[in-house]
Amino acid sequence: MKRQIIHSAIVIACLFSSCAIIRPGEVGVKQRLGKLSDRTHTQGVVWFNPFVTKVIKTSVQINNIELSLNLPSKEGLSVVAQISILYRIDERSVPSVIRNIGLTYEPIISNVFRSASADVCSKYFAKDMHSGDRVEIEKAIRQLMMKTMEGKGIFVESVLLKSIQLPRTLSKAIEEKLESEQQAQRMEFVLQAARREA
Repeated sequence: MKRQIIHSAIVIACLFSSCAIIRPGEVGVKQRLGKLSDRTHTQGVVWFNPFVTKVIKTSVQINNIELSLNLPSKEGLSVVAQISILYRIDERSVPSVIRNIGLTYEPIISNVFRSASADVCSKYFAKDMHSGDRVEIEKAIRQLMMKTMEGKGIFVESVLLKSIQLPRTLSKAIEEKLESEQQAQRMEFVLQAARREA
């Protein structure tokens, strides 16, 4: 009786150690004796020999990298920006990504972004990054990143410049300009009202 219980426990332990569960949003790839398979496994149970094989799992969901950077502007100013990079790994390219980059690909994406953002932002004035041109800048950075990472299996969904902090002198100059424009509009309104009364 005891032997049967021990045998059953060993069988159950072997069964549990020879299967991997791939959750939704994950992809698994078998690595047998150090050699990575080209076949990917999506959600469900994957059976393998635990003595010679392991299953490497990675997320294929959209992930977010948060960065805070000093971006150069066309006039040579330094603009502080809070950025989000939304990216995902192409499901079919997971074996290639593991072989060529590994599972720590966030530093590579961050470095590609730093280079692309410096190239793009240096073509724009600091005030443009704070205006309607922001969307255009985001698209240009994303396109340059995609060009750099073409064929690597990493897809950049979008680049979001969440908050832009202009240099204090420039912010003050913009505020003064807006204030003077508002005063000019008020004066124009007063003059028009005076003409109507006359």
